[in-house]
Amino acid sequence: MTSQTRIFSQAVGDHMGPPPPCLAGDASVAELLGALAQAKATCALVTDQAGRLAGIVTERDVARRIALRCQGGEPVASVMSEPVRTVEAGDYLYFAVARMRRFGWRHMPVVDTDGRAVGLIDLNRALSVAGEPVLRRIELVTHEGDLDGLREIKAAQVDLADDLFADNVPVPEIQDVLTHINRDIHRRIVEAHLAAMAAEGRGQPPIDFALIVMGSTGRGESFLYPDQDNGFILADYPDSDHNEIDGFFIDLAERMTRDLDAVGFPLCRGYVMATNPVWRKTESQWRAQIQLWGRRRSTIALQFCDIFFDFRGAYGSLDMVRELRRVVVEMARKSPAFLTELQREASRVGVALGWFGRFVTEKDKPEHKGEINLKHMGTMPLVSALRLLSLREGVAEASSLRRIAALKDKGVLDADQADYLTGAFGHITRLLLREQIADFKAGKPVGNYVHPDTLSEREQDILVDSLKAIAALQKRVESEFTGQIF
Repeated sequence: MTSQTRIFSQAVGDHMGPPPPCLAGDASVAELLGALAQAKATCALVTDQAGRLAGIVTERDVARRIALRCQGGEPVASVMSEPVRTVEAGDYLYFAVARMRRFGWRHMPVVDTDGRAVGLIDLNRALSVAGEPVLRRIELVTHEGDLDGLREIKAAQVDLADDLFADNVPVPEIQDVLTHINRDIHRRIVEAHLAAMAAEGRGQPPIDFALIVMGSTGRGESFLYPDQDNGFILADYPDSDHNEIDGFFIDLAERMTRDLDAVGFPLCRGYVMATNPVWRKTESQWRAQIQLWGRRRSTIALQFCDIFFDFRGAYGSLDMVRELRRVVVEMARKSPAFLTELQREASRVGVALGWFGRFVTEKDKPEHKGEINLKHMGTMPLVSALRLLSLREGVAEASSLRRIAALKDKGVLDADQADYLTGAFGHITRLLLREQIADFKAGKPVGNYVHPDTLSEREQDILVDSLKAIAALQKRVESEFTGQIF
């Protein structure tokens, strides 16, 4: 991979240095200065009782707040800056560069998923893998702005995907980058509307909440133009406060979904959005809903589960998201009858392969006649089968490739099966993304159809093998979940 694109597929954790000195909030300023001098560090981090990052003390803080006003015995918490802007070790390097350049910082603390400091990312070190053209690309996909600016980010995604594709970056990695950018757009829209609502006198959110995204965005497998699949998890609150609290989040949801549509995330035709009360619930209501889906197992309930079970947090209280994920996995693992019904619903969609290895192509839609829907009859059957096995085995991962790896580790898939399925996912997503980029450049609607005649003979052969591997997994899942051998 060339240096022109690797910054978009490398993680912060691969480029960070060790964390600076970390002190508790009740440590003295004198202890802080001693730690800075001993470590020859330019900043120190302040942690709370749980070890999570609570504040930071920089050279500027030392000069402005400590040197002129402190005697040395004051607690560090009284001079630290808060809140601290951080990046996670798993975040992309380009994202850290964009944040540091935006705020004029030379470095930024790196935390793990629990908010504990694990390192420090230095701007100059990060920029060593990026030239000026790459910095311009980073600005295009991260810059702050109004709706027009966010539309530009969505448009820039296509060029970025094209660049990464040309550099032979594996398509699942490109999908993860696209998903990361999409989630960042969600975050900006939510934050902008929360600020607007506060300015209008609505105040801050009355309770903690989390925005979740579902479907391909939840799995980290976005293509160029995913539609909206989102919802809210709300902290529990008294029934007497329902009108006021739910009214706040209805307003936020309406603003958010309207702007997402305006910048390039089409409204969900199935109304799987936070504006719909089905997808806007308190923690207790979500738990009850999940148990109800598991008991009733109607067609609609199973279709809802198919959408919902790949959710991921995009903004807000991620602890609530993790807890809800635990509830889903526990319910499914303890409900074999539910999983059997989920399998029967999923089996309605087969792979695009018929007799004698011939492709099954579109016959009903004139505009796509002779083409293969590689999402509906390619990746979807694979995603569904992997989800079922993962739920049965208590695997909490949402990404298809991570599910394959986890199922291999558990011995559910052997090494050959995992290799074939990983290759199948990579090949089909590559064909899909290549077609989407070509359609966009040609001014055609971007979709999920690929004509077999546009594939080389080798690509067709690999596609046949890929679909056979997915069909074999489907047959195995059907046998294990229903007991049907033929």
